[in-house]
Amino acid sequence: MNFVLGIDGGGTSCRAALATAGGMVVGRAKSGAANIRTDLTGARANIVDAARQAFVAAGQDPELIPQTPAILGLAGANVGTYRQQLEAILPFSQSRVETDAEIALEGAIGSGDGAMAILGTGTAYMARRQGKSRAIGGWGFQVGDQGSGARIGRDLLEQTLLAYDGIREASPLTQAMLAIFRDNPEDLVEFTTNAKPGDFGGFAPKVFDHAEKGDAVANWILDKAVADVEAALGVLDLGGDDPLCLLGGLAPFYGPRLSSRYRALLKPPLDDALGGAVQMAVRVFAKTAEAAR
Repeated sequence: MNFVLGIDGGGTSCRAALATAGGMVVGRAKSGAANIRTDLTGARANIVDAARQAFVAAGQDPELIPQTPAILGLAGANVGTYRQQLEAILPFSQSRVETDAEIALEGAIGSGDGAMAILGTGTAYMARRQGKSRAIGGWGFQVGDQGSGARIGRDLLEQTLLAYDGIREASPLTQAMLAIFRDNPEDLVEFTTNAKPGDFGGFAPKVFDHAEKGDAVANWILDKAVADVEAALGVLDLGGDDPLCLLGGLAPFYGPRLSSRYRALLKPPLDDALGGAVQMAVRVFAKTAEAAR
């Protein structure tokens, strides 16, 4: 085994890193989306494309792909049999599909015990204790992702309409939001017809900004979001020495708002999700190679 591949695939892009058997990354590449639940065939094509590009970037022959094992952390791998279907059609010498949360945890804390929370457009949580991992959330915007940017943005639009109808008191934030839609609530509602989670999530920074200014609606929304995040962290049953890493675009905003119990556990992540996939590939396939001797 000369090389290993680490792959991080989500709903927007797929990243690949080619590394030596010792874990030194020699080539990186990026291609299109790789959510295997929404588009298995397209995800497979983008995964292979990213892998080929990573070989080229490293100055290596892509014909070595069938001789190279890969760890893939992919969105959609936590539902149904998509991971098994994909593993059966990948060209690598060995393929192990994990969730995107699993490789994010590996990148954040390494191979030991601890936990991470992905706080971005969506939310997901995972903890590892004595080699066993437990995932929380990651069910998507329609039925989950509490505390996410998408849900914060959705709550902001809801509160803006409630303020417009006089059901709750307006604030500078709700007034600013209504102004974005030309002070027309119908335009706001029309926006939601085709809005994706990322579209809702685009409003989340505005909520944090206004909360710092003491806006009552902004703080109400964020108090609810922080409570949702801490409820999920509470289920992970973290010990006093367990490192907790916050990942994702909203991580810097959430850290100061967490209760002292969780702030005391916060540690900077060791690496990102792609780095986690590489680390896992080195660890897993080195053991496989030793067992085969």
